[in-house]
Amino acid sequence: MTSRVYNNTLYGMTLISLLIFPAISWADDSTPEIEYAYPNQSVWTIRTDDKGILKNPLLDFAATLFSQANMKWHSAPYPAKRLFSNLKNGISNFAILVRANSLKECCIFSQAPVTRTELRVYRLNNAAPIQSMDDLKGKRVITILGYSYGTLGRFIRNKENKIERFNAPNHQSAFAMLAHKRAEYLLDYTGPSAEVLADNPIEGVQDHILSQLDVYLVLNKNYPDVQRVMDRLETIARDIPLDIPRR
Repeated sequence: MTSRVYNNTLYGMTLISLLIFPAISWADDSTPEIEYAYPNQSVWTIRTDDKGILKNPLLDFAATLFSQANMKWHSAPYPAKRLFSNLKNGISNFAILVRANSLKECCIFSQAPVTRTELRVYRLNNAAPIQSMDDLKGKRVITILGYSYGTLGRFIRNKENKIERFNAPNHQSAFAMLAHKRAEYLLDYTGPSAEVLADNPIEGVQDHILSQLDVYLVLNKNYPDVQRVMDRLETIARDIPLDIPRR
C-alpha cells in the first residue's frame, strides 16, 4: 500500500513538472548557441539607436522567442552576401528572411511566415503608373545600394530590358534623386520609405506595391534535432506580437 501511494505521488509530481516546465525538456547546456544573423541594411526602418545602429524590430522578437524557448543566443549583423554565405556554411545558424531558393539546401524554413514586407515603386505624378516588372522596361529607375531586390533586381540588371539604373547610397538620397527627377521611378521597401516621406514629404509622389514578401524563421540543417527545434520555435512565435513599422 505504501509503495502504491509513493508511486502515485511520484507520478503526479512528474506530470506536474512536465506541465510547468515544457520548454526546458529539449534545450539544455549542451544545446549549441544560436547566432541570429540579420542584414546590416534594414527593410523595416531607417531609425537608429543611440549608437547609430539601425533599430531592427525583429531583434526584440528574437529575444522573446529564444527566452521562451530557453535557448542561448546572440545576434550579428552582416552584409547580405556574407549573411547568406554564413548560413550556407553553418557559421550562422538562424535568420528571419524571405524563403530564398539559395538557402533551401542548407536550411529549413518555418511553415508559416512570421511577418511580411512590401516592395514598392515610387513615381512623381507625371510618370506613367507601374503595375508589373515588365512596365519598367526601357525606364530610368533608382535603386538603393545594399539591396539585391531578389527577382526584380535580376530583371533590372538584365541588359535586354534596357533599364537605366541609378544607385543611391541610402533611402534619403534615393528620394532626393526622385524629387529632382534624376529618374522616373524608385524602388524601396514600405517601412523605410514611409519614414523618409514622413520626415521630408515630396509633393505629387505616388506608389504601387510591386511585390509582397513573406518572412520566415530560418534554421540551418546542421543544428541538432533541427525539425523538432523549428517546430518548437514556430509554436512559440505564433503568440509573440511583432511591432513592424507600417504606412
